[in-house]
Amino acid sequence: MTARPSPADQMRLPLQRDLPDGAEGFVVSDCNRAAVEALADWPNLIGGVMAICGPAGCGKSRLAQIWAERVGAVAIHGAEAPLIDPLELDGRPVLLDPAREVDDETLFHLINQAQAPGGALLLVARSAPSSWEAALPDLRSRLDAVRTFPMGVPDDAVLSAMLEARFAERGIRPQKDVIPYLLRRIDRSAAAAAEVVERLDALHRPVTRALAREAVEGAEASGELFE
Repeated sequence: MTARPSPADQMRLPLQRDLPDGAEGFVVSDCNRAAVEALADWPNLIGGVMAICGPAGCGKSRLAQIWAERVGAVAIHGAEAPLIDPLELDGRPVLLDPAREVDDETLFHLINQAQAPGGALLLVARSAPSSWEAALPDLRSRLDAVRTFPMGVPDDAVLSAMLEARFAERGIRPQKDVIPYLLRRIDRSAAAAAEVVERLDALHRPVTRALAREAVEGAEASGELFE
């Protein structure tokens, strides 16, 4: 009698599951702890301006979104900031991401507006505001004064969580040694985690270490997202 194939051996359907939008699943580790702790009770005690910065794929936008949901902040894409009516932001927390795309005059007004009662401004960018170019002298001094908390590239705990989330999103249950193998071989970013899981899913086979090696070697050959 032929044994029935286990679920892991059967071809997976191309299912997509939504990842949690809120704080659930966000892993706090050494690479992001300072930023997480800084935002934990802000702007309850003091308003003003704060910034979190770090390399692409480190999770800074995700952390900022969690903060915005918690405090009811108005989330603005940097390039769209000049189109927003300032009256809509009066006395409200504001999330600006990516903040580096805002022109000097708009950014200057947003920083000033954050000083009003109930106001606050969270800037998200790859570099600290103190390093940004600013043609307006008054803006220069304000950027230099922004409290900034850097985030590093994802460490093992955070990158592992990113991979687990991407596998779960696609209904994939990798063998236990797959994620430790990938941690040593892919770039440390959310984009790299998503890319390698997508490659593995496209192969329509049980996700073993051998399959992970095949996916990684294919990505290395194409030069996509991997060291």
